[in-house]
Amino acid sequence: MAQRLVLRRFLAPVFSRKLPQCRWAPLSPEVLAQGSPARPTAALSLARTFSTTKTSKVTFNVQDGPDFQDRVVNSETPVVVDFHAQWCGPCKILGPRLEKMVAKQEGKVLMAKVDIDDNTDLAIEYEVSAVPTVLAIKNGDVVDKFVGIKDEDQLEAFLKKLIGC
Repeated sequence: MAQRLVLRRFLAPVFSRKLPQCRWAPLSPEVLAQGSPARPTAALSLARTFSTTKTSKVTFNVQDGPDFQDRVVNSETPVVVDFHAQWCGPCKILGPRLEKMVAKQEGKVLMAKVDIDDNTDLAIEYEVSAVPTVLAIKNGDVVDKFVGIKDEDQLEAFLKKLIGC
């Protein structure tokens, strides 16, 4: 009870204060149009450009079972499948390391990331009992597998074996 009274005494002034209400004025069509009279010297561009890295071109997140079937099992390119979880500390170490090694292969191998909490059926189907688990899939078949963290040399050997299979 005493704690509540103390909290009220100290927090009441904070919550009773009115914060300034700021609003952005909507841009008029004249301002957005190129060569508008409002801003004749500068035209605003609504297009947003961004760059992609090699990592994003060869790495993708699996959404569900049919997506896995389409992008991994039916892939003509060998695929490394990283079964991970958001709460897994070792997964947070292995994931970027593996992405970096896959990017070095310059498109010879792809990487699929499967969150086991979102895709429990896939984890059960591929007998994932611990995370991180990494599978090497070529022509729809699992050709190699490891569980746990590996250093860069071990990952490179794993990928070379997959590409050379």
